Amino acid sequence: MAKKGTEKNTKNKAQHTKLMNRKKNKLREEKEQRAARLKEIVQKSKEAKKSLDQ
Repeated sequence: MAKKGTEKNTKNKAQHTKLMNRKKNKLREEKEQRAARLKEIVQKSKEAKKSLDQ
């Protein structure tokens, strides 16, 4: 016979999924920000090198 009452673990699974998605999004955003910062630094260094060469 099937159990009566609320389903087991559905709230915990939903909460876990929500937290894991939040963590993945945070890591993805940090990675994108690092890449953007690095790109900016490289661009500035290229401009500085270009101005020194001229």
